[in-house]
Amino acid sequence: MRSLRTFAITDYLKGRKYCSIDELREHFNVSPATIYRDIAALVSKDIVRRVSGGVALEERTGQMDSRDHFMSSPYLERIDRNCEPKRAIAATALTRIMDGDIVFLDSSTTVSYLADKLLSSSFSSLTIVTNSVTAIQNFRKYPPQYVLISLGGYYDFQLNAFLGESAIRELERLSITKAFISAFGVSSAGVSTNHENHSTLLGKVLRISEQKYLLVDGSKFERNGLFRFAQKNQFDEIITEGEKTGAV
Repeated sequence: MRSLRTFAITDYLKGRKYCSIDELREHFNVSPATIYRDIAALVSKDIVRRVSGGVALEERTGQMDSRDHFMSSPYLERIDRNCEPKRAIAATALTRIMDGDIVFLDSSTTVSYLADKLLSSSFSSLTIVTNSVTAIQNFRKYPPQYVLISLGGYYDFQLNAFLGESAIRELERLSITKAFISAFGVSSAGVSTNHENHSTLLGKVLRISEQKYLLVDGSKFERNGLFRFAQKNQFDEIITEGEKTGAV
């Protein structure tokens, strides 16, 4: 658990550069002793540095050494790309959700913006199914009437997600009214990702979901990943920024 929380602390700091100890402790709802242990672990990896009253991210120049592997997560590198299109996509996607829905949120950075929107939503009843570690960690901040079903499995560092046979078996027992997923590429050949186990899980999600929404910004079009998991016409709607949004 500590390794996942230190990942989340790094993610939290990435958008702020500096945080006080009290802010981190309150945000992650842990004791002073726990947050100091987490900070010590991050300092030992040269990920953060102690400053007066708090911590700050270490600035990176030149080549990274092996201790920087934690900070070089592809998930962290992707989350700040194309922020404005992702926010627009999330705002549109939120309007497709209704009271009583059972929604699947994938582990993509694009869908994470929708997960953030749900933090301040006010549905009377909503169930969230996800394999996203970020969404799972943040669920305590959601409205209390919401229900979370987190998929188990092995932890994939690159995707910051749970994948594998355990996650697939859990999906087989579930009903999902609306699935929100993203992809590496969308082209005439299909919708694709670069991760085989990820493609297997998303394929299963599409088979069991009543309505399917593909959330992709303009940079994803006319490119292909290694593993195709769907055709464009399998989605009820492709949601992207601006005027491109529309039914398939």
